[in-house]
Amino acid sequence: MSTPSCVHGATGALPHTEMTEMTDLLFRPFDLAGTPLHNRIAMAPMTRARNPGCVANELTAQYYRQRASAGLIVSEGTPVSPQGQGYIDVPGIWSQEQVAGWRQVTDAVHAAQGAIFAQLWHVGRMSHRSLQPDGGQPVSASTRAVAHDPRSFAFVYRDDGSRGPADPTPPRALRTDEVPGIVNDFVRGAENAIAAGFDGIELHAANGYLFEQFLNPLTNDRQDQYGGSLANRARLILDTVDAMTARIGAQRVGVRLAPNSQVFDMPAYAENEASYLYLAEELGKRGLAYVHLNDNYLHGAPAIGEAFLKAFKQAYGGTVILAGGMTRERALRLVDEGTIDIAAFGQPFIANPDLVERLQADVALTTPDRATYYGGGREGYLDYPVAS
Repeated sequence: MSTPSCVHGATGALPHTEMTEMTDLLFRPFDLAGTPLHNRIAMAPMTRARNPGCVANELTAQYYRQRASAGLIVSEGTPVSPQGQGYIDVPGIWSQEQVAGWRQVTDAVHAAQGAIFAQLWHVGRMSHRSLQPDGGQPVSASTRAVAHDPRSFAFVYRDDGSRGPADPTPPRALRTDEVPGIVNDFVRGAENAIAAGFDGIELHAANGYLFEQFLNPLTNDRQDQYGGSLANRARLILDTVDAMTARIGAQRVGVRLAPNSQVFDMPAYAENEASYLYLAEELGKRGLAYVHLNDNYLHGAPAIGEAFLKAFKQAYGGTVILAGGMTRERALRLVDEGTIDIAAFGQPFIANPDLVERLQADVALTTPDRATYYGGGREGYLDYPVAS
């Protein structure tokens, strides 16, 4: 990973006062719907697969505490049910044992004066039979399977006990009468998250997982109230948001979306941006904590153009977080311009637990070791040093 460029190098010489104002805004405190943040930098959610038994543990608590200088931490995706799992050793949030495990994490983050939201997750068709209750099929909006691609995989225990990727098992379509149960699983997850001490939750409706499988007209061929029109395809997202806000309050709910994403065999469709602008308007009526946009680059270029980003911000009207290929220069500029409110960094936080301090001082970043991203123990998880 390349080191983010500094402000001068990327934008040309700036007057000292202008540069100071830009720097001040990114690092200035922010009120996130009543949750105070020390700065406008978020740690993006990242799966690390280090929790055998699907329960957060003391290592998890240390990992997040090390990174608590972020204004906001969004946890790794935490499945709301066994059916929602797509990767082994990921901490869930459907049981009381899991609530107790996450409580270690939130206590550690709060002791370091940080704020943390739980990302609630259901992978839909991005799963494998070995991870499903009773070895059943994963569920989705339809029976459309994930095309074979080495980048589209479930993460499983193999028959010989080793761990590794596997092609997702072809899904079955959720029956209409099963869909309310998905909503209920997320409501339970939201209530459990608050009981575990999280400051709020983020609904993971991005990156080719269940909610995006419903939104995309090419992966959703349903003939019921969850298929066909855009309003129907967006219904599951909005119904789930409404049900969770009714229980824990809108100010504690964020939503993650990924416009123009094609990860995990999500097909492009002409009305993609119009669909997300519709969601922006609908979510904007609900007084949520934020919407978190994830830019899944296409062919090395941003999937979310800045013109669309500004249109989304205007349509939504609330706090917008942006993740994906974020650099120091881009974060400073987009926050200063008001195009976004909070800049989220993902992989840089893996190898730089003190990322906020490094960005503020404009010092070089450590490059993470991709070989230790998933699974294992302390190595590549807790042993990255802070800048001297």
